[in-house]
Amino acid sequence: MNTNQDSSDVKTAGIDKPKLRTEAVNLYYGGFQALRDITLDVPQLAITAVIGPSGCGKSSFLRLFNRMNDLIPGARVEGQVELEGISIYENSIDVVELRKRVGMVFQKPNPFPMSVFDNVAFGPRRHGKRHRSELEGIVETSLRQAALWDEVRDKLHQSALALSGGQQQRLCIARVLAVEPEVILMDEPCSALDPVATLKIEDLMRSLTESYTIVIVTHNMQQAARVSDMAAFLMMEDDRAGALVEYGPTSQLFTNPKDKRTEDYITGRFG
Repeated sequence: MNTNQDSSDVKTAGIDKPKLRTEAVNLYYGGFQALRDITLDVPQLAITAVIGPSGCGKSSFLRLFNRMNDLIPGARVEGQVELEGISIYENSIDVVELRKRVGMVFQKPNPFPMSVFDNVAFGPRRHGKRHRSELEGIVETSLRQAALWDEVRDKLHQSALALSGGQQQRLCIARVLAVEPEVILMDEPCSALDPVATLKIEDLMRSLTESYTIVIVTHNMQQAARVSDMAAFLMMEDDRAGALVEYGPTSQLFTNPKDKRTEDYITGRFG
């Protein structure tokens, strides 16, 4: 179970001022409803895990927060999605700036086919940072934050594709950190990694909550219990739309769930 429960209690006590918020959100892909009526507050500087069986809309829910679903033809969102109280689906929102503030780490490590240094410097360069000394500082700081600096400091100008899977995933996290986000979305970031690399990523996630809000989608119940402060359980309804069954502190949801369906899923009776 989460060994950080004391700090978790403090964090969740501030949920009345959430970092992210959804209210009565419905998501459609064309005529198909992927998510139904989801209302949820994500606390600041904490890890919120989204769990549930395959196909229940976990990744679609995650992508609401940086408008990645916009890239899917026919996608349509109803309801409110907010970042620090500001609706992010207004026409006036700069989506590029939004995705700088809300970064994303994908299921499979996806380093660019370039050097380790250029991978991390890619985002800052796109946002106008050009001076070599400034970029060197950003790259080192980001790699240190991602617990990767000591392993790659002598390989900065080698191809990122030569790194191990776990190192590549931490490099992708460093690439996100380099543009100074406020929120990090993680879509099953450890599913392609071995147990040793997984534990490194989990340790990294916990350390990052000192400065960042994290939302993670995971199929791994043990991982959700180990790393998260809050947990949201989604299920498919009869028409295959994903709906929120239960949401609360991870310790409560895993040890004393309010809904029988939550208990059945966590204990492996289905899913």
